[in-house]
Amino acid sequence: MSSYFDRVRVRLAPSPTGPLHVGNAYVALFDYAFARQASGDFILRIEDTDRKRSSVESERQILSALRWLGLKWDEGPEVGGPCAPYRQSERAEIYREHAQKLLDSGGSYRCFCTPEELAAMREAQRSRGESFGYSGRCRELSTDEIQRKLDAGVPYTVRLRAPTEGETSFTDLVRGEVVCPNSEIEDVILLKSDGFPTYHLANVVDDHLMKISHVVRAEEWISSTPKHVLLYGAFGWEMPTFIHMPLLRNPDKSKISKRKNPTSLDWYRAAGYLPEALLNFLALMGWSLGDDREVFSVAEMIEGFTWDRVKTSGPVFDLQKLDWLNGEYVRAMSPEELLARILEGPFTQHGGEPAERLLAITKLVQERLKKLSQFDELTGFFFAAEPYAAELLVPKKKDADFARSVIGECVELLQTMPAATPVQLESALRAVCEARGWKRGDAYTVVRVAVTCRTVSTPLFETMDILGRDECLRRLAAAQEKAESL
Repeated sequence: MSSYFDRVRVRLAPSPTGPLHVGNAYVALFDYAFARQASGDFILRIEDTDRKRSSVESERQILSALRWLGLKWDEGPEVGGPCAPYRQSERAEIYREHAQKLLDSGGSYRCFCTPEELAAMREAQRSRGESFGYSGRCRELSTDEIQRKLDAGVPYTVRLRAPTEGETSFTDLVRGEVVCPNSEIEDVILLKSDGFPTYHLANVVDDHLMKISHVVRAEEWISSTPKHVLLYGAFGWEMPTFIHMPLLRNPDKSKISKRKNPTSLDWYRAAGYLPEALLNFLALMGWSLGDDREVFSVAEMIEGFTWDRVKTSGPVFDLQKLDWLNGEYVRAMSPEELLARILEGPFTQHGGEPAERLLAITKLVQERLKKLSQFDELTGFFFAAEPYAAELLVPKKKDADFARSVIGECVELLQTMPAATPVQLESALRAVCEARGWKRGDAYTVVRVAVTCRTVSTPLFETMDILGRDECLRRLAAAQEKAESL
């Protein structure tokens, strides 16, 4: 590592124009794992120069989402650090100073073109079937012309003076050499007429001043990187190492977007995904530990982290795979920890129930739970009887008389065995089935629907034990009335 970059320093730089995007979380994870593996620094910088769309609420959501994921930043908002401030809106004077340095050195120039003139240029290029790029109209204005416009108070932007011949190249750590003809590099705006920087200027200036050694971002920024390379050269600065992560893809290989998949971290949090499962899932997006393991922790990722395991083909963001992985984490928890997460969410409307009862229910539902938000959906019948069609009480190839007989036998068992354990109750009902020549599956279906109001539920006899004898008898009586109507 060079003398300027004396340690690994990476940054996440989201724009606070909405909730944290899952793509930002993906980059943040790799930033974090690399920084921790290299004993370096993970910096959070808020790129809020879009004054129309940026908001304090969005920044709050971003910070909250990162904290929920457990990705703690070493420098940034709410933490501080030697490179403060970490909000670009608070660094405007720094960018103006650096824009002036480029003007003085000839690395940039003032552009006095109005929005109307730029629109006319764009329309002319469109009519000729050309892609839009700034024509360079103000590139060679004389010193006198520039001064006259300045004296007249004509608004201007500051543009990069990109070379028109040759090519610009850089080495991407996971992709190798990337070459771009200079004829394809536009004289992009660096400083807007309101004195605020564009992404290109602010990004490069901040990365240099904050000594960011490795710039990790999505591959969609590859086309912008040659412009940044030129800026580093114009300033006479040493370049960081660039790493462009593959884009997350929908199953149809299109770029992940909210039209086809939820993209907000807030959605995944509210849906009941565990942060450790989501991080594990993101780690599998184009990367592996080098073996066949699919379930591993962030700590294990850090320990085995290397960039050469990043595959640049677009990883598929498959929610079914995330559901499976989340279920693996749910089942690996102790019931006590799982219940604590459910209550913390909160993912239940029944947090006021006795803790012992909630824990017993949690133990029964844990094997079937994929997301914490499913808790009430899977357990609602424990807290109140639910409506159901009388026809559900009758198994296939059976009739209403069968259902009524099963219900009657079950009522009698509960009345004669008031303190029966789940094992004792199941044994007694099995004996009745054998004596009456009933198939156990048919008889259990009748009882299950009668006491849980569902054809599929948690283990039947353990469920009946939690519901309690009196509640089971009430529900069986109501089921008997339904069966009489058939």
